[in-house]
Amino acid sequence: MRLAWLPLTLALALSACAQRPAQDNSLYQALGGKPGITRIVEGMLLNVARDPRIVQHFRNVDPERLRNKLVEKFCVEAGGPCTYTGDTMAEAHKGQRIDPAEFNALVENLTDAMEAQGVPVRVQNRLLARLAAERGEVIGK
Repeated sequence: MRLAWLPLTLALALSACAQRPAQDNSLYQALGGKPGITRIVEGMLLNVARDPRIVQHFRNVDPERLRNKLVEKFCVEAGGPCTYTGDTMAEAHKGQRIDPAEFNALVENLTDAMEAQGVPVRVQNRLLARLAAERGEVIGK
């Protein structure tokens, strides 16, 4: 008698999966997809390289790997079709003792890079809000 319910249970489960809303990728699209995100990350890293407030945190980092992982991270946070393969934010920033002012300097560099790419402020704010959720994983680690 229990096996009689199996087809119904499977049908309900499959229909529930089919009715899930698609992932919202509107932020990803507004940022220009992966090419736009790549330009933003590259601009941010160039800004960081010239920023005496925080450049010391990046001196012993592989710039190509950092670029690639940031592109992945921003892509995922924006709702894009990427997979983040890097460390957790806490692990990536372990031992750096980043303070709030340094964190804010990085945000400024990111904002400047987005402005240079013509990203509207409302779109910038959407990305920054998603990234800010991990602020506690970066500061003071």
